[in-house]
Amino acid sequence: MCLDFSRKRKVFKRHLFIIFFLFFLILSGPVSAKNNIELSLDRAVEITMNNSYRIRRLELGIERTLFWLRAQRANLKSSVSLNLQTPDLSRISDYKWNSTLQRDEIVRQNTERWQAILSVRQPVILFNYPTNGYISLNYKVYRYTQRDNGDKDVDYYNRVFVKYAQPFFRPNSLKNNLEDAELNLELNKVNYTADRVNIMEHISGEYYDLFQLEYQRRIYEKQLKYLERLKSITDRIVARDSSRAIERIQVELEIANVQENVLENKSQLRRERANMKQRLRLSMDDSLIVEPRTPITEINIDLEQAIEYGYESSPHLRRLRIYKRKSEIDVEQQKGRNSFHMTLEMTYGLERQENKFIDIWEDYDNSNSITLNAHIPLWDWGERNARIQAEQMEVKQRLLDIEEHSENIRKNVINTFTNLNEYQERTLNMKNSLRLAQELLTMSLQQYANSEISIQDVLQIITRQKETDEKFIVAYLGYRRALLNLMVLTHYDFEKDQSLSEGLVLKKAVSN
Repeated sequence: MCLDFSRKRKVFKRHLFIIFFLFFLILSGPVSAKNNIELSLDRAVEITMNNSYRIRRLELGIERTLFWLRAQRANLKSSVSLNLQTPDLSRISDYKWNSTLQRDEIVRQNTERWQAILSVRQPVILFNYPTNGYISLNYKVYRYTQRDNGDKDVDYYNRVFVKYAQPFFRPNSLKNNLEDAELNLELNKVNYTADRVNIMEHISGEYYDLFQLEYQRRIYEKQLKYLERLKSITDRIVARDSSRAIERIQVELEIANVQENVLENKSQLRRERANMKQRLRLSMDDSLIVEPRTPITEINIDLEQAIEYGYESSPHLRRLRIYKRKSEIDVEQQKGRNSFHMTLEMTYGLERQENKFIDIWEDYDNSNSITLNAHIPLWDWGERNARIQAEQMEVKQRLLDIEEHSENIRKNVINTFTNLNEYQERTLNMKNSLRLAQELLTMSLQQYANSEISIQDVLQIITRQKETDEKFIVAYLGYRRALLNLMVLTHYDFEKDQSLSEGLVLKKAVSN
């Protein structure tokens, strides 16, 4: 009885261990399971964008320029500051002019000042245009103590005033700094969009290589299917007539050759999938599934409209326009250096000076001032003029670059447009030829089964059907690549009829 109980307990423990082991496998299974990713071109682009370090860096660059732009815009609004001198002690000897003695004498200073200045400063903006001038409301108060031979003299000062400062005939730094910040933001957005399109172009090329290998695999599978059907027919024929056994050998040899092509294609596919997973920053355990679908719809594109899209949306052309405007700002800045200019400063307010702090709040005196400073350059040996001409030469260079690139855009768009139309026509024709080759192959198998044509004719028709399929995929991918090239040149998706800036999923940093 004891032995039976002990045996049962051991069996129970063994079963319990198996249950726990299976439970552990169930829990750990999903962690090590690989992901099956159905990879289309749009999906490949999306994964690349999400995992790209280059895109992240560009997004951070856009955020940085956004903060600079916010800083420049904030510079056009009121600012409040409080300056303190607490204390300002001066115990030094210095020479000063004594009007009584009519000579300089060394005077020992022993002063103490506690001062506070509160200012509310606002740039002067007329009709949303910064004038480069400032108006401010200021409040100044201080306590000033002088000591001499043990005596102490204390004065209190209190002043409130409005100050207006306006430069004339000088570059408008407020406007230029704001415009420069806006240009920098636009430049970063252009670079961001351009890099996304470049990444899309590169990943598209790699995707189409993988796509072509997958389609080639389907071609070999289709060829093997027809050869297997042909072999079954030859088996029946040889069973009736052994003198035709050579026909079965010919088919078997052709099947062996195609199987070798399948193995070679499989090896190429393995390498391309590994490269694609590395390019997409995916795990090597993931499985990529590419369905080589070949839809094609005839697209009618207006050539002149496509060229206009290229002029408007080309990133490089937009960069050149931004650089040109920056050069024009530099010309304006150089014109302001060492040039004739004036600065007008006016103040209007009230002030009070007393020996007692309580008395400085009553019976204010008027406190007004006006100053006009003028700088008049007389001779600089042509330095200013040379600097201005140097900056103007850069503007002319930018104009030449814009003209040259515009011409290149027009030529490239015309050439790509022509290629697209040719590949589109070839693809549509090859699609029709593929249907005819399929019908011919079906008929030839039936005719061979009826001994109406030879084995060589059937094998040749199968080969032609394969070649037609290969020519179709070459024409189709040529059409897709030409359409991609036109999209890159114009930044316009003609299939979806929308601009790439609308089609690409931009991050929040770009839309702000």
